[in-house]
Amino acid sequence: MAASGVAAPTRTEVLQLYRSLLRVARQFCDYNIREYTKRRTIDAFRDNKNLADPSQLSAAFSDGKAQLEVAKRQALVYSLYAPKVKSIMDIKPS
Repeated sequence: MAASGVAAPTRTEVLQLYRSLLRVARQFCDYNIREYTKRRTIDAFRDNKNLADPSQLSAAFSDGKAQLEVAKRQALVYSLYAPKVKSIMDIKPS
């Protein structure tokens, strides 16, 4: 624990959050939204890779958890209104 009293998330917790965000991204039915969510997740973790201050780490982790909840809700909403026709990017070549 840091002197400021803010506990930084462990490496395991950060990896769990990363995997959860990518897992939720796979649930989007629309190709563009799915890829955007994956790209945003990867970019955010890459940008915050070198954070060392425990308070910044905790803030980034909390933001990531909030984004995970938003992504879960959005995946549910998008699944309710999913298009009947698949995107050309989702069709597997024969």
